[in-house]
Amino acid sequence: MAAEPQLFVSDIEFACRFYTERLGFKIGFSYGEPPFYAQVYRDGGRLNLRKVGGPVFNSDFRTRERDALSATLTLDDAKPLFLEFQKANVAFHQTLKTEPWGARTFIVQDPDGNLICFAGSAG
Repeated sequence: MAAEPQLFVSDIEFACRFYTERLGFKIGFSYGEPPFYAQVYRDGGRLNLRKVGGPVFNSDFRTRERDALSATLTLDDAKPLFLEFQKANVAFHQTLKTEPWGARTFIVQDPDGNLICFAGSAG
């Protein structure tokens, strides 16, 4: 079984550039003329991007729900990817930490406010 979370974005081309240039994903496909849907992938993780008209979140959503995740991507160990992103100067919503339930996680915020959690075992 696999999952492909769908993230809503306001500018599909800008979102694709963020995921490819900043986070090292590749474009799986882009659909529409102009494009309104795309998939980005890295290793076994896939995210579907869907363009919406207007802001993705209303103006006070992040104030009320500061840590609401849009997607979680799992990997064996989050630390190497965290260090890669850190070296590339990616801004983190949450830096690498070990959660009370044992997972090691970090969270990145995309340009539309989607929070993507990368989670692995604490080793």
